[in-house]
Amino acid sequence: MVGRTLTSVAIVGGGPGGLGTAIALSKLPFLEVTLYEKNLEPRESGAGISLSTNAWRVLDLLGASEGVKGGYKSNTHQRNAYTGKIIDVIEHPSGSSTDQRGAIRARRTRLQQALLAQVPDGIIRYNKKLIRLDNLQGDRVKLVFQDSTEVFADIVVGADGIHSIVRRCLFPDHKLSFTGDTAYRVLIPKSRLANLPEITSTTAWWWGKSGHIYFSDVDDESEQSDPLFEITVRSYHEPEVPGKTVAWGIPASNEKVAARVKEFDSRVRDAVDAVEQGEWWEFSGYAGPRLDRIIGWGKVALIGDSSHPLSGAFGSGATFAMEDGWILARALELSQSTTHAIPDALEIFSQIRTPYYTKMYQHLDEVKAKLQRVQYENADFDVFLRAKVENFIYGNKEFIYKNDIKKGWEDFLRTSKGIE
Repeated sequence: MVGRTLTSVAIVGGGPGGLGTAIALSKLPFLEVTLYEKNLEPRESGAGISLSTNAWRVLDLLGASEGVKGGYKSNTHQRNAYTGKIIDVIEHPSGSSTDQRGAIRARRTRLQQALLAQVPDGIIRYNKKLIRLDNLQGDRVKLVFQDSTEVFADIVVGADGIHSIVRRCLFPDHKLSFTGDTAYRVLIPKSRLANLPEITSTTAWWWGKSGHIYFSDVDDESEQSDPLFEITVRSYHEPEVPGKTVAWGIPASNEKVAARVKEFDSRVRDAVDAVEQGEWWEFSGYAGPRLDRIIGWGKVALIGDSSHPLSGAFGSGATFAMEDGWILARALELSQSTTHAIPDALEIFSQIRTPYYTKMYQHLDEVKAKLQRVQYENADFDVFLRAKVENFIYGNKEFIYKNDIKKGWEDFLRTSKGIE
């Protein structure tokens, strides 16, 4: 990277993707890395997060896996939300031939803390809400923040989520829209559900026609005297309320959530009733068209939800973002001595990650088409539910959950003709 002693990198967003990218890039001695986070302090919204083999692999590469513990998905039940009928059960062994840590559901804050512990001191700047990027002539980008401060960087990484300002600056014609899909999430002490053993003994999805409810442990019970338990109620057809429908975390009343499950099995309703007033948080779903490019200006890269703006990411959105950051670091390392080092690196990053996301979108399209066909041909809800479980939940997604990001990089090196 010719012309400066250090190449400056500005990472926008302090979620798992931004933190993982900061860890990976800060290990490269020719980079000067700064992460800009809009909140006043470290904060992770949400409830639980799923971690499988793909997550463990990238967390190991980042040195952050040791601090992440959660509840094991010993088995997962798929149920009819109205009758409680068990549609399917899948066993999750505590370990596998590829990773003995198995699949877990953890508090999002545990992942956040584990990543923060690996970020070098002095890299994160808080209370920095980005409002604009300017593509300067030459090889730099200007970042303008809400507090009127400006900084300049050679590389910008947009890790700022589904409502990415970085993406909006790169692709101003790209628009998001409310999907109608809204999640109501909470973590509560498991002891409150002691009278509902069928709820607390498994990870479970209870499926309805206009929504579903998800139950899961999020704590390693050997660590906690009263472990936390996750309840997520998802409603599919919520109306958009201009000025009030927001993407990430507003309080929701008990009455509002209870109304979404009033026709469900009594055990579901009892579990929802165990939540105290003021504990529910509401998260609205947004999505946008697929991006043809996840890089721009020859110096900006999009990672995580900013690069694939769909509502929901197979429970692996944080992992996708951390994988993106690690690959970006490898690409910058590989191309550092080339004449056009930064554009070369971004092209390599895009060459590896874009096909991965294309495959993910193709999978979603195939499942959607199958379910629409079943729904058209058969009005029976149990038949539709069985098809949904078989295709969407248990369809072939090993390319996601068993992805080996290091091997993917090694495969690229082996098959690539190199960079000029």
